[in-house]
Amino acid sequence: MVESVRPLSERVSAPFELVLPEHSDVALWRAATLQDIDQIWHLMQAMGRVDHPNYLATREEVADDFGFTFFDPAVDSLLGFSADGLLLAVGFVTLSPGQRTLVKSTVAGGVHPEWRARGIGRVLLEWQLGRARQQLASSQATLPGWIQSYADERAPQCHRLLERAGLTVARYFVELERVLADPIRDFELAGGIRLAPYAPDMSAAVHTAHDEAFADHWSSQPLSDETWNSFIAAETFRPDLSFVVYGTDADGHEHVAGYLLSTVSEDDWEGAGFSSSYIALVGVLREWRGRHIAQALLAAHLEASRAAGHQRATLDVDTDSPTGAVGLYTGMGFAAAHRELVFTVEF
Repeated sequence: MVESVRPLSERVSAPFELVLPEHSDVALWRAATLQDIDQIWHLMQAMGRVDHPNYLATREEVADDFGFTFFDPAVDSLLGFSADGLLLAVGFVTLSPGQRTLVKSTVAGGVHPEWRARGIGRVLLEWQLGRARQQLASSQATLPGWIQSYADERAPQCHRLLERAGLTVARYFVELERVLADPIRDFELAGGIRLAPYAPDMSAAVHTAHDEAFADHWSSQPLSDETWNSFIAAETFRPDLSFVVYGTDADGHEHVAGYLLSTVSEDDWEGAGFSSSYIALVGVLREWRGRHIAQALLAAHLEASRAAGHQRATLDVDTDSPTGAVGLYTGMGFAAAHRELVFTVEF
């Protein structure tokens, strides 16, 4: 007889009450509020310019976090200020709402570059991991539970901090770039399959398709409606550079077979050294794979991005993607630029 898996509430030990960190350089620790959004954004940009200058947090992304029902800044955030009121550190801990096969608590944040190597990050991370354990321990799910954090390969100090706290590297994601001046191959789609520009009335169907297409991908869970709608409504989202492929089933009905959604953030261009579009989401449903749908979507995006005057197109991909995506992208002219590491603790 197979023993049933106990719920996370019984498997994860967590502090009953979190104690604020102590550090001689930090005069005040407190939760974040709406009034802190601009300071948090400026701090995250300062960290990004050092750790990953080619992609920076937008103010809209920071503000959106405060509007999600699954993030309560009063208990899921911590800010550290100097005696003269300078924001030195920020920490967010978010329990993902999509929990089909996994319950995840994601730890994010950091310390101002000028105040690093003093131990502030260590005590902040200790608090964050305590809060992450509380989040997992609040779940009655019998699913695996993860604490997860991301770190760019160009920020080795983050790697050391996470490893010393007991997290280990679980996955690598590689950033790929494609020079748009290079030739772009055309791909013809078979009968019953058509490519169309993205339109707002496609949003719900593409959301459903995305959750289905990524159901077999590492760590991926369904996106909540509010997360999806936040992405689609973002100022950086570019429907004119986004495309959807429809396939016709045996009954003559059309369904979303694949999609490519793109963003553009001009704030990233200076640090990257070129203008670019970013392929944020791209996927093909399992039953439609192997028919050059992904290639057709990529070609359409590359043509549109080049016509918009961009120099390169970029994307991030799991190096162990079950669909062989890295080979697909390199076959379309993309080349590796940087890597991001995913650190986890599993329960």
